[in-house]
Amino acid sequence: MSFLSVFEQHTWEGMAERINGKQAADVERALDKPGKRDLDDFCALISPAATPYLERMAQLSYRLTRKRFGNTTQLYIPMYLSNECHNICTYCGFSVDNKLKRRTLTREQVLQEVEAIKAHRFEHLLMVTGEAHRTVGVDYLEQALEWVRPHFSSLSLEVQALDQADYERLIKKGLDSVLLYQETYHRDNYRQYHPKGKKRNFEYRLETPDRLGRAGIHRIGLGALLGLEDWRTDAAFVALHLGYLERRYWQTKYSISLPRLRPAEGVQSPNVVVTDRDFVQMICAYRIYSENVEISLSTRERPEFRDHLLKLGITSMSAGSKTEPGGYAIEEEALEQFEISDDRSVDEVVAMIRRQGFDPVWKDWDSVLG
Repeated sequence: MSFLSVFEQHTWEGMAERINGKQAADVERALDKPGKRDLDDFCALISPAATPYLERMAQLSYRLTRKRFGNTTQLYIPMYLSNECHNICTYCGFSVDNKLKRRTLTREQVLQEVEAIKAHRFEHLLMVTGEAHRTVGVDYLEQALEWVRPHFSSLSLEVQALDQADYERLIKKGLDSVLLYQETYHRDNYRQYHPKGKKRNFEYRLETPDRLGRAGIHRIGLGALLGLEDWRTDAAFVALHLGYLERRYWQTKYSISLPRLRPAEGVQSPNVVVTDRDFVQMICAYRIYSENVEISLSTRERPEFRDHLLKLGITSMSAGSKTEPGGYAIEEEALEQFEISDDRSVDEVVAMIRRQGFDPVWKDWDSVLG
């Protein structure tokens, strides 16, 4: 069994109708429920009927987050190892049809980046590549983990979908977390956004978290790219996926990201506008649905908006991010994946976190390898 069998019990149109059919009574029932909320409750909380309840949702989200995570915010930083890619993705600056400069970092360049990043005290590193199996496949990722492992407490990857055996290899090298977003759960339209490359295989990508769970990964990150399809329906499918994984692979931790489509070289404009109010509603709905899920916020969002979101359910955020390989230590220009919006320094973000009464957490945990 995998999530695919659960997914196929639902249709995109049916999920949208389920959400839009909710009434005020359904929202109040979800908010007042004493135990764990189910998918039906989540659909109520992201429905149009929940809009007048946003302040109440925000207060509940704040209380639940403080109860589980305290007054802490974990800090992480992405390090882009490569912008080479074999896919065409209509929303990504790394798309193979963008004829701009490509780079894959060597060992020496990776260690230059590590030195620059460590100057800012980071212990949680997210390594990112394009999807180029021949250039930045499992062998390269295995090497990269060996290069950086002595310098960080936690190592995460955001790369192409892999087989279970590949993940098992990488876990042995120190990998503890994988972020892999479905982009959209609209099965038919998914292929329009991925006209070429291995990422075109919707089903293989959909079942990747199952392979990660079976491999014994410490944490799995889920999400959809906001701006491609109806955000409410995609959010509901992410919640469905999360609920399935939490039940089946209960020893694994989970995180949710909510990336909004950002400008990048040669990419499409958003098909759907996701407002700040919509964004807040999603964060609150995810927190109320799952008290234990981590909710991450990247530098895609504006500084002032990130500041306000901190108290609404966010548990981790990036700071000082660069989205091109070599962005921290190498001055040559390479193609970036997308434009960031919050370009404040790490120290400025840390100061903001402290002003709001939160403690920035650099080191969350250490893996113990036998």
